[in-house]
Amino acid sequence: MRRAVRFWGHDSAMEASFFINEEALRRIQPDAGPDESGFLNAFDSNRDLICAAAAKLYTRGSRGSYDLVAANF
Repeated sequence: MRRAVRFWGHDSAMEASFFINEEALRRIQPDAGPDESGFLNAFDSNRDLICAAAAKLYTRGSRGSYDLVAANF
């Protein structure tokens, strides 16, 4: 089972999916709960930071899926 939050980003008509894993969520919010609710709350509370990291990782037309890990934060 993949312990991550999946979200999508758009670049004009292009769509890319992103995953931010548990380790990355814990790096940006160490007190996040160890369950789905905790992960989603950590994601929602840090959306701007996560989107900024996703934008840095994204390369137009490169691939359809990107993984955000602790090293991205």
